[in-house]
Amino acid sequence: MTTPPAATSREDLEQRLELALAMAREASAFILSHYQSSSLAVENKRDSSPVTIADRGAEELIRTRIIAQFPHDAILGEEFGEQPGESGFKWILDPVDGTKSFIHGVPLFGTLIGVEFNRECVAGVCHFPAMNETVWGGRGLGAWWQTNDGSIRPARVSAVTELSKATVCFTTVQGYARVGRFDVFESLVEKAQLLRGWGDCYGHMLVATGRADVMVDPLMNPWDAAALVPIVTEAGGHFVDWMGESSIYSGSGISVNDKLRDAVLKITRGAAGPRASAAR
Repeated sequence: MTTPPAATSREDLEQRLELALAMAREASAFILSHYQSSSLAVENKRDSSPVTIADRGAEELIRTRIIAQFPHDAILGEEFGEQPGESGFKWILDPVDGTKSFIHGVPLFGTLIGVEFNRECVAGVCHFPAMNETVWGGRGLGAWWQTNDGSIRPARVSAVTELSKATVCFTTVQGYARVGRFDVFESLVEKAQLLRGWGDCYGHMLVATGRADVMVDPLMNPWDAAALVPIVTEAGGHFVDWMGESSIYSGSGISVNDKLRDAVLKITRGAAGPRASAAR
């Protein structure tokens, strides 16, 4: 486990992680009330990505809880933008990560709640409402996985050492084309043992729990990534952008175990990094 930032306390992180877990599970009931509904209305935002009442309503619920308990914390959410704060903490929210899965009735969508402290990702929760699974982690607090039967175990990345033996996940093939790096996808097809489109946050959490070895995302927003960083890191892996930097603001992301990091970065590094904006 890593050490919490010196400027904040273990208690600060534990309190926010506890709230994040409670909020994710509370939002789950609202989200599921609209899941696989024949009357679900889908709108397109300015970036052409879809949005539903589930996305907006869940974020409103989460924001209300944060403001009530930590009124001085900043909030950044996919649906309602940024609210400034003065505590050094920022909550970064994606109420339904994988909206395309949600609107197609596919259960691989999740609620992402990340916490930054002075621009460092220090806590994160990823809850899968339709599968009753939760993965969470905090700096110095470890990473944990609640399976669908309610049992809790440590989340740990795999020990696979070669791409030729690795399971690699991705979100969409079109994403690689959009950023002008279809060569990356072709290389993964050639080198990996198994390539599967178990996408969005689900693929990253498969890496964090050792069920997959690599997740390569060419298109990510900060709210797609913030919760993932402390989870994957505390699980013994790495969350980095395509250039190998630990950033949620670069527009791309990789979750990978320690042994495969360099091999994957050898593929993703190139003259032109991801350039398009994400639409998840």
